[in-house]
Amino acid sequence: MNAVILACSSMKTYLENAGKKLNLAYPVIYADRSLHAEPEKMKERLEQLLAELDEDIDTVLVAMGYCGGSWEKVPHRQRLVIPKVDDCITMFLHTDDMPAVNKKETGHMYICDKTSEDDHFSIPGIRRNLFEEYGEYNGDMMFKSWFAPYKDVDIIDTGCYDCYSEEFVAYAQESADLIFARLNYVEGSNIILEKLLRGDWDDQFLVIPADKEITWSVFFES
Repeated sequence: MNAVILACSSMKTYLENAGKKLNLAYPVIYADRSLHAEPEKMKERLEQLLAELDEDIDTVLVAMGYCGGSWEKVPHRQRLVIPKVDDCITMFLHTDDMPAVNKKETGHMYICDKTSEDDHFSIPGIRRNLFEEYGEYNGDMMFKSWFAPYKDVDIIDTGCYDCYSEEFVAYAQESADLIFARLNYVEGSNIILEKLLRGDWDDQFLVIPADKEITWSVFFES
């Protein structure tokens, strides 16, 4: 197998953790996490990255989920191995070998490791951006409307970052306070990425042959 990893940049901490734990090092190509805001743009970027791979690459280990349709009908000449999850949050909420496409609970907002890239997409960052674009009154109305369904903010403890540090807890508590939600910890793990790298591709994964069309039904109903 001549493989590379194709990942959303939000996976960096977790891929490095899995690689170190397993003593495995595949080449990694990252797609910028900001593209998730518009899945069509993420799709275009994935198509570009796959098309640019060397001809001798036969397998792409995908460190992403379906991600809002980002993989819908993406052309590929390589075999793809993709976790059978809707997004990275579900990926981190897995703690065993039982398949589940979506493990998120309604009314829960989830927080993972924080990097310098997160500020624009964090709850405080979203609020600030709305204020800047629409003014304080309209921005606040939009912010409250967007986050009204969420009653809990859950920190996912995957063991891959220090989610109990004073700095991180302060960041998470600020996020919860802004949307009047409870702050909780939930159990998570890095098991999906570890299995992806190890080659343990059971029912939690899709192994898609070269040139086979990827659709919603292939992803969620196979």
